[in-house]
Parts: sequence; C-alpha cells; structure tokens
Amino acid sequence: MGSATREALGNAKARLAGLGSAVDLATGEELFAAGRIIGDSSHLLGALSDPGAENSAKAALVRKLFGTGYDPKAVELLVSIAESRWSSHSDLLAGIEEIGIRAVAGSAPASAAVDAELFEFARAVSSDAELELALGSKLGSTDQKRALVERLLSGKASAQTVAIVRQLVTQPRGRRIGELVRFASSIVADQSGSAVATVTTATPLGAAQSERLAKTLAAQYGRSVQLNQVIDPKVMGGVRIQIGDDVIDGSVATRINDLRLQLAG
Repeated sequence: MGSATREALGNAKARLAGLGSAVDLATGEELFAAGRIIGDSSHLLGALSDPGAENSAKAALVRKLFGTGYDPKAVELLVSIAESRWSSHSDLLAGIEEIGIRAVAGSAPASAAVDAELFEFARAVSSDAELELALGSKLGSTDQKRALVERLLSGKASAQTVAIVRQLVTQPRGRRIGELVRFASSIVADQSGSAVATVTTATPLGAAQSERLAKTLAAQYGRSVQLNQVIDPKVMGGVRIQIGDDVIDGSVATRINDLRLQLAG
C-alpha cells in the first residue's frame, strides 16, 4: 500500500467514524453498489482517481451520479474518498470497498460475530474445491454466485455477513474468494477495535493454551486479539500465527525447511 493510499484510507475512516451511529447496513450496501458502478467504467474510475483533477470537480461528479438516488451519508463518504489522492485506480476501488465493509460491520448488533462468521465461511470455501470454483470462477454468472451465497448463508449468518460476502463474489477484481473473505474478516475485527490472528497448528489448542496465546498477542499488539484456529497436520508441531501482514512461524516444518535451505546453500 502506497503512502498516498494509506493517508486517503485514514481520511475515509475518520469521516466514517465522524458519522457514528447514523451509518447503517444500507449505507454500506450503497457504497458497495457505487464501487461496482465506478469499477465497471474505466472513464469514471480514471476521472475519480486522477491526481491532477480538481477536488471540486470530483465531488461534483460524485454528487451528479449518486446524489439523488443514494443516502446522503453514502454520498458524503464517496465524496471524501474521491477527493483524496490514491496511489492507483485499484486502490480507490479497494478503498470504497473497505469503507463499505466497515460501514456494514459497524451496523451489526452486539450479538453478531461478523468477523468469526466470515472466517468460518472462508474456511468452508477453502476446504471445498467445487464451492470455491462455483464462487470464484470468471465464467460463472454473477447472479448465480449471489444466489448461492444467499442459499449458503441465509438464516445461518447475520445480514451483515451476507452483504459482505455478496459484494466479494460480485466484484472479486481477480482475487481468490477465500483470501478475500479472510481479509474482510480482518477489516471487520479492526473496525471493532480488535485484531484477528490466524493460528495454524497440527492439533487443536486447548482452552488454556488459547487464552494464554490471546493474552500474549494482545499485549504485543495493544488490542484484543481473536484467535481463528486452522488445523494442518503438515505444520508438524509448533505454531504459525498470522496477524495482518505479520507472520510468526515456529512450526517444525518451517524449521526443517530452513535447515534444508542452509544445507543447500
């Protein structure tokens, strides 16, 4: 992520926070819809991500396109995004999507564990090749993918989780669906002030081990940490932990591989 994108995303998150509880599920879904419209038009995407264009012109274009049919909160967020400088066209689209995910997540009731629901769905997709193909194939119909998401999640997950997954299969932009959903889970956790640690071990951690690990990671990262466990016999003991871009790998498999590389060198 370039420095311009980091600053732009920070500005957009601040604007979202400023709207507080006024933001609801519909706000997030309108951001998703606007992102799809912008992404489907190279001319529109170029105009809104042009660093040389006047902010007033970008704001006017956003209001012309979305000002009448969209909620004012969604329009305000879109204007904020358009007025910022992004490192690339794709970063602008990613920014709209992330703010949409954060808006959707922020509208969830306290009883909904959206980040955990997303992680479980990602795990289900990754373990089922046919499902991953059905949701991620470029040849598949978008309407069929959205209908499949509804069948899989309706009544089993929160409306917020369904909305986020529906967006991801509708506008994957060349990304694998499992990775997309896991990334969305980390955004949702961050929006709630916590972090998600994907913990891969050969056998399940006990309750006491999980609690100690969560406390250790929370102390290191300065926020509460939710553990999502992945069981993989190939790690051969030890543990592999990923939080965002940070990877802590103490698995036996990795140590053996490192030793092989040293011997080969």
